[in-house]
This record gives sequence, C-alpha cells and structure tokens, in this order.
Amino acid sequence: MNKKIFITLFFAIFAAVTGMGIVVPLLPVYADKLGASGLFIGFIFGAFSLSRTAFLPLFGRLSDRHGRKPFLAWGLFLYAVASVAFMWSSDVNSLIIIRFFQGIASAMILPVAQAYVGEITPPGKEGIVMGVFNISMYGSLSLGPLLGGAVNDRWGLTTAFAAMMVLSLFAWGLCLVFLPAPADEPRAGTARLPLTFRVLMASRPVAAVVVFRMAYTTCVGAIWAFLPVYATRRFSLSSSEVGVVIMMGVLVAGVLQTPMGWLADRHDKRILVAGGGLFMAAAVLLFPLANGFSGLFAANTAFGVGGGVAIPALMALTVVEGRRAESMGSVMALLTLGHSLGMLLGSLLAGLAADYISLSAVYPAGGLSMLAGTLFFLAWTRPGRSSG
Repeated sequence: MNKKIFITLFFAIFAAVTGMGIVVPLLPVYADKLGASGLFIGFIFGAFSLSRTAFLPLFGRLSDRHGRKPFLAWGLFLYAVASVAFMWSSDVNSLIIIRFFQGIASAMILPVAQAYVGEITPPGKEGIVMGVFNISMYGSLSLGPLLGGAVNDRWGLTTAFAAMMVLSLFAWGLCLVFLPAPADEPRAGTARLPLTFRVLMASRPVAAVVVFRMAYTTCVGAIWAFLPVYATRRFSLSSSEVGVVIMMGVLVAGVLQTPMGWLADRHDKRILVAGGGLFMAAAVLLFPLANGFSGLFAANTAFGVGGGVAIPALMALTVVEGRRAESMGSVMALLTLGHSLGMLLGSLLAGLAADYISLSAVYPAGGLSMLAGTLFFLAWTRPGRSSG
C-alpha cells in the first residue's frame, strides 16, 4: 500500500470534515433564530444532499476515467469558498443556496478519496484499511461539533465559519502538494471503462450496501438536523452541551472502526453489518425517552456503537465489489449517493414530522427506516443468492 497517498488523504479528509463538523450542528439553531420552520431547516440540510446526489454519478465516473486529484483539489477549494459565503449569509434562503453549492463540492471529495484508498488497499485487508481511514471522518466529525459549540459560545458563528475556511484550505494544500499527478495514480493502468450505474445497481451486493447506507443516513439526517433544536427547545442545552452529545456518538463509532475493521477481515461481514443495523434501529427509539443531557448522551452513544460495528464491514464489502467491477470510483459514488439520499430523506421527513406531529416523532420514523434497510440488506446478501 502507498503510505504517502494514504496519509495525505487521511489528514486532508480529517481537516475538511472537522471544518464541516464545526459548522453543521450550529446551522439548525442559527436557522431557528432566523425564524425557519422545521421544514425549512430540513431544506437547509436537504439542499446539500440534493446537489450532492445529482453530481455524484458525474464525478464518480469522471474520476474513474480522468484521475482523483483534480476533483479532490477543486472540491476542497470550493469548501473554503462556501465558508466565506456563510459569513455573509443573513437569511434562510441564502443558507439553502450555500448548502446546495456546498453539496456539489462534497460530491468531489469523500467518494473520490474513498475510491483512491480502495485502489491502494491490498486484497484481504479491506476491513482494516477502510476502518483506519474511516477514523479520519469519524474523528473529525466528533471533534468538529465539540469545537463548534465551544467556538460559538465564546466567539460567535462568524469565527466558526472562519475556522472551516482555514481547515479546508489546509486540506486543499495537502492534496496539491503530496498527491501524484493523475497520470501516476494507481487507476491509471486500468484499461477497462467503468461500468454504468445501471449495471452496477443490478448487482445485488452493490444494491444491498447502497440501501443500507441510505437507511443509516436517514437516521443521521434526522439526528443532525433536529437534535440541536430538540435539545435547545426541550432541555435548554447550550451549544457546547449539544456539541458533546453529537461528538460522543461519532467518537464511539470512530474508536470502533479499527477493531471492527480487523474483525470484518476475519469473520462474516454480513453479520456485522446486520447486527450493527439492528442495534442502531433500537438506539434511535431511545431519543424520545431522554430526560435531559444524560439521556440524549446515552442514546446517541448507543447509535454510535451500532455504526461502529456496521460501517467498517460495509465499507469492506464495497471495496470488494468496486475491485471486482473495476469501477471503484463509480461504486463509491453509488454508496455516497445512498448516503446523500438518506440525508435528504431523513432531514425532509423529519422536518415534516416536526411541523405536523412533534419533534419527538422524528426518531421513531428514523428507527423504522434503519430496520427496513437492515432487513433489505440481509435479504439481498443471503448466501447462495445471485449477485447479478
């Protein structure tokens, strides 16, 4: 494995996602203060997922054909531009527009980086390598909300946006300096054109991982979009306290990435994915039962445990399928497409539930979606089932 590429991608994603993590948990409360309804808060999160969903197929396929570095560099630079735009936003509509363009930038970053890592991963080491790489995302998502809450409480939202800009520019510089030119990337030797998305989705294992990821992020979308508002309205938690609650769920998932990745290389990946999914479905139902900070902390931590068990095995299965199809970028784009659709669905459905039922109703809907996604995954990866 090319350690220089791995380390560069690890720290670039860590820096960029930390910047995102600083800002995103603050946006619902900011929008709430601007008078946004639950549905419009859902639109702020949904706009990001909508644009990312629309552009993922394009960037995934193009990166398979033309190289990873240009897309990573442009995406990270556009993240920095979005940070500046956030500083000048003053109404809900501008937040929605900025998040839409930020979603386009995101489509160039994470799936392309994951495809890059997948290509340099030795066969039989998919679980441990992707588990270690996932620490860059989970570690940054746990650190970001904690920093964001503290920065917002002490210096205000503008400083949080500035921190996101600096981190994005740092990640951009890492990729420009340390990643090889597109012609020298590992994928440069692949002669076969990447498979179309229609052909890839006809593979049951590919469809299964995409649907599971969509169910998972439907829950994440509901939690991230409405937990800050729920905690502030019902329990009057501070930004720092909300940051700690969100951080803990992601931190636990991040800590489990390496040991669960190691386990996925040695045992049935299917069982780990399904077990984690069922645990998450149960954990989401704990949110409406929370009686304050400690209850929310416990519920989100339990959700993080389920994700920590399931996601390394899911990513290992995705790398195996991407290598088999010789279309690593396209397969990773499909996985991230499922991620984006789930975030879009979760945030919008949660917004409707918050407006027309109650904030508490957001979470049972998320738990049912996780259960449905897990059952679909089990059915479509059943031993002996044809993969195409």
